[in-house]
Amino acid sequence: MSVDVSFWDRIADEYAAKPVEDPAAFERKIAVTKAALTQTSAVLDVGCGTGSLALRLAADAGQIYGLDVSKEMIRIAEGKAAAAGVANVTFRCGTLEDADFAPESLDVVCAYSLLHLVDDRGATLRTIYRLLKPGGAFISSTVCLGGSLVPYRLILPLMRWLGKAPRVCVLRQARLRDEIAAAGFVDLQAPDVGAKGDIAFLVARKPAAR
Repeated sequence: MSVDVSFWDRIADEYAAKPVEDPAAFERKIAVTKAALTQTSAVLDVGCGTGSLALRLAADAGQIYGLDVSKEMIRIAEGKAAAAGVANVTFRCGTLEDADFAPESLDVVCAYSLLHLVDDRGATLRTIYRLLKPGGAFISSTVCLGGSLVPYRLILPLMRWLGKAPRVCVLRQARLRDEIAAAGFVDLQAPDVGAKGDIAFLVARKPAAR
């Protein structure tokens, strides 16, 4: 999983200070995510940023792990956890591939605002699948700009060259769904959380053991 580490380190403080773009949709996403948890759930929030989601889930799970490649994002997340007195959230800096989670050790994996930023979504999805327990849930929220009339394939590389944006893959929701299914996930659903049309909020499961 390769992302623009230097970009996220540089904007971490600015990112942390920005309000959630669509608070109502975010609250509905959290409600859907919490519904997949139990008090003993082991949860990984991959691409956790400054820890907002991980900290919101803490009271509803056993152990939350937040993982991000940006050391500055993790610094802010750890500060927020300490200020809130949250004891069951652990933040780690690194990539999903290098993280030391055992296969089939996680009940839920969240990937909010991540899959459009990675170089190899197939590899990322397969790793997530491997880490989930049979029957475990995968919950993702992904920007899908492929259906837009705006020429993002021309605009985004220029913005990245100017240092105003990270590397972003312009993909369609149908392709993302196909990739999730190809990784082995089943029961793919798209709960209506009132998100913008270019946001794909998807819930899927690793098949239960027989």
